[in-house]
Amino acid sequence: MLVVNTPSIPGSEIAQTMGLVRGSTTRARFFGRDIIASFRMLVGGEIDEYTKLLAESREQALQRLMQDAEALGANAVINVRFTTSSIARNAAEILAYGTAVKLAQ
Repeated sequence: MLVVNTPSIPGSEIAQTMGLVRGSTTRARFFGRDIIASFRMLVGGEIDEYTKLLAESREQALQRLMQDAEALGANAVINVRFTTSSIARNAAEILAYGTAVKLAQ
């Protein structure tokens, strides 16, 4: 499945718009990661533990978006965007959303 963050796909014709698709995941921070991250915050620099957690969350949300699009019969998703929101003190939701389309063959 082709997934892009642009409103069209150069060289492809959109035959049908299937509708909005989305995929999300909610993740909580892990206590062990928090301890390590706390030490990193003292000395500065990238907090690898959280970077990895967010990257995994984005991938899971994207996979769920593609499953949603496939269920509609789409073969591509355009205008893909990501957003995040705090759900609780130690948890956040990552949401991927876009427009499912069927490309002309």
